[in-house]
Amino acid sequence: MIYPKIPLAQSILQICLAKGVTHIVISPGSRNAPLTIGFANHPEFQCYSIADERCAAFFALGMAQQLNKPVAVVCTSGSALLNYYPAVAEAFYSQIPLIVISADRPTDKIDIGDGQTIRQRNVFENHSLYNANLSEEVSEENDLKINEAINKAVALKGPTHINAPFEEPLYQTVNKLSVDPSISKFEKTHKTVSVENVLASTNIWNAAKKKMILVGVNEPHSIAAEIIEKLAADPSIVVMTETTSNLHHPSFLNNIDTIITPFNEEDFEAFKPEILITFGGMIVSKRVKAFLRTYKPDHHWHIDSLRAYNTFNALTYYFEADPNTFFQQIFPFTKIVKSDYAAKAQQIEKLRAEKHGEYLDKIPFSDFKAFEQIIPSLQKDSMLQISNSAAIRYAQLFDIDQSVSVYCNRGTSGIDGSTSTAIGAALASQKPTVLITGDIGFLYDSNALWNNYIPKNFKIILVNNGGGGIFRILPGHEENKVFNTYFETAHHLTAEHLAKMYGFEYVTANDNPTLKNGLEIMYAQNEKPVILEIFTPMLENNGILNQYFAALV
Repeated sequence: MIYPKIPLAQSILQICLAKGVTHIVISPGSRNAPLTIGFANHPEFQCYSIADERCAAFFALGMAQQLNKPVAVVCTSGSALLNYYPAVAEAFYSQIPLIVISADRPTDKIDIGDGQTIRQRNVFENHSLYNANLSEEVSEENDLKINEAINKAVALKGPTHINAPFEEPLYQTVNKLSVDPSISKFEKTHKTVSVENVLASTNIWNAAKKKMILVGVNEPHSIAAEIIEKLAADPSIVVMTETTSNLHHPSFLNNIDTIITPFNEEDFEAFKPEILITFGGMIVSKRVKAFLRTYKPDHHWHIDSLRAYNTFNALTYYFEADPNTFFQQIFPFTKIVKSDYAAKAQQIEKLRAEKHGEYLDKIPFSDFKAFEQIIPSLQKDSMLQISNSAAIRYAQLFDIDQSVSVYCNRGTSGIDGSTSTAIGAALASQKPTVLITGDIGFLYDSNALWNNYIPKNFKIILVNNGGGGIFRILPGHEENKVFNTYFETAHHLTAEHLAKMYGFEYVTANDNPTLKNGLEIMYAQNEKPVILEIFTPMLENNGILNQYFAALV
C-alpha cells in the first residue's frame, strides 16, 4: 500500500476512512498532492477527478444529496478553494453533508508574497457548520478537529471545512502508516415532542376548522403512508405541495400558483388558514409566500429536527422533531372537526384543472407548451433534476408522476451548478436521470460536461429561449437595450458544438411534432448521454404565461 509521507495527510486519510467518508472528489493540483496520493491509492476510497473546482463541488453535492452521507471535495491552495463557495452555500441552506478538505501553505507563508496563497482559514465561516483549522504537525487537537468536522456534517446535515497546511516536499510516499489518529464516535440523538407541547398544540388543533400544511423541499418516501392518509382524510386540512416536495396524494394541491394566483381579496381571506404547519426545505412559490405574509395565520408551526425559518413572519412555535415523529405523537390526541375547508379547496382545484387544459389546447408552441409534453414523458421510477429560474417555475404548473423523484438546488436558488449537481446525483443514484434546464443556466455551468463520470443514460432537456426568460416574467420588464443586454442576456448560442466536443447525442426541436419526435429519440438512446435542445420564441413566452393565470378564473 502507498501512503503519503506527511503525517497530517495520513491522519486525515485514516479518520475519513474510519468514519465512512469514502467518496472523494479531487480537484487536480500540487499542494493537495499528499491527500490525492493517499485517497487515490487506497482501494476503499472511490475517487473522482474534476478539473473545474466549481463543477467539482456541485458534483460532490449531487452525490451527497443522493447518498445521504458526506462526500469530500479536495483542492489545492489559493483561489481554487474559493470556487467551492457556491456549492458550500447551497449545501448549507439545502442541508446536504459536504466536506471541503483544502490544502494550504504553512502559516509562515501566508501574506508574505508567496505564490498561490490566500487566507484560507475560516474562508467559509458564514456558511459552514464547522471549520477545522489544522496545524502542520500531527496532534490530538488536530484529530479532534477532523473528527468534529465530519461529525457535524453528518449530525447537522451541512458543509464543513478542513484546512490542512502542508510543507514541501509534497510527493514523497511510504509503505507503512506512521500515525494512529484518535477516532471519536458519532453521537446519535432522537428528538421527540414533549407531552406538554403535544397537549397544548392539540387544543389549538382541535379548535381550528382551517388547517393548512405547506411542504417545501422533501426527500421522496420520507413521510409515512399512514400519516399521508390521515392528513388527506381530515376535512379541515388542506395540504399544499410543490414539485420538490416529493409528496403525493390525489387530494393534495400540488400546483400552488395555479390555485392561488387568480384569487381576489375575498378569496384570500376565505383561504387563509387558522393554523399553518410547514415542514421540508425552501418554498419555490413566491405567490404563496406573498399570500401568507399578507394574510397571516393565527398560528404557524414549523417542524424540523435541525432548523426553522420564519419565512412568513408569523412563526409561533418550532417543533424540533422530524415530521413523522411530530404527527405520530400528536394524532392520538386530535379529533376531526366539522369543516368544508378541504372540500372547497378541491372544488377550486377541479375548476383550475379544467381551465388549465382549455388554455393549453389553444396556445402556440412556447416554453409552457414544451413543458406540457416534457413532464408527462418522464419515465417511471426515474430522477428529475431541475435547474433554477424559469425551469422550476414551469415544472410547478404540471402534475409529475409520483414514482419520479424530483430535486432542485433551492437552497440558494442559483443557476450555478445545476448540471454538475445533476451529474453527481445521477452517478450516485444510478437511476435514469433527466435534467431540465434553461439556456443561461446550461451555458453558465457548461464545464459540467467536462466530466469522465457521466452515466450513459443521463439526459439533458435544454429549453433555449435565447436569454434569461425569467426576467421577462418578473415585474418591471421593459423592452429596451438595457433590459436585453444586462438582464435578459440575449444570445444566439446553442449546445450543438458542446455536445459534439463532449460526446453527447444531440437532438433539436422547435415545435410540437419535432418535440414529440425528439423526446422519443432521447429516451431510446441509452448508450451515450443526450442533449435535447428545444428552441422556443423569446418574445412570446412571458405573454403566454401571464395570460395563463388570467385564464384560470
